[in-house]
Amino acid sequence: MSDEASYPQNHSPACLSLWLKLAYSAFVLVLIPVYWVEYGPVNFLWLCDIALLVTYVALWLKNRLLISMMAVGLLLPELVWNADFFSHLFAGHDMFGFDATAYMFSPDIPLYVRSLSLFHVFLPIVLVHALLRLGYDPRAGLAQTLLAWIVMPVSYLVSGPDRNINWVYGLTEIPQTWLPGGFYVLAVMLVYFLLVIWPTHLVLKYLLKYRSTGLQARP
Repeated sequence: MSDEASYPQNHSPACLSLWLKLAYSAFVLVLIPVYWVEYGPVNFLWLCDIALLVTYVALWLKNRLLISMMAVGLLLPELVWNADFFSHLFAGHDMFGFDATAYMFSPDIPLYVRSLSLFHVFLPIVLVHALLRLGYDPRAGLAQTLLAWIVMPVSYLVSGPDRNINWVYGLTEIPQTWLPGGFYVLAVMLVYFLLVIWPTHLVLKYLLKYRSTGLQARP
């Protein structure tokens, strides 16, 4: 998966606009304390929240590997989140049947807190923009897999069925019972690799092949 031979070691990173980095940073610096107070620090174990924070760092460093990791692991889940959210918003029901975005319409959560979760809408746009500027690092698939395979067991140990961070207790609010907990987490880890990371890696590697191999160092 890594295909390191095709990765250029001597490249000059493309520019990412300052306004994007400043606007993104301002949003993150507002979100962190609000989420910390409303949801607690454990909430930052969500892979999407990790992606939000890592992208903040990656934008300033213009780090191709970090951007590629977050893209390969989150573009597909964020596509699902957006389809579910906008279906609920405009049609009044979720698209996939497991209420992934039901919290966005819950009056029990303050509106300003829910509005911060709209980062799910712009995060994939930012990631795609950064990929087009920096290219795709083919090492990202393996790196993101290792990251997720650390985070998911930790999520299982510290979140509990009521939080169900990274869906390690089931796909709905009702915990799954058809597998022992540990085996279910292993299944989630495997499914995440097979259905999210691997196909996204193949697509990004193909579509951004020119950007990944053609950015040579400027004299």
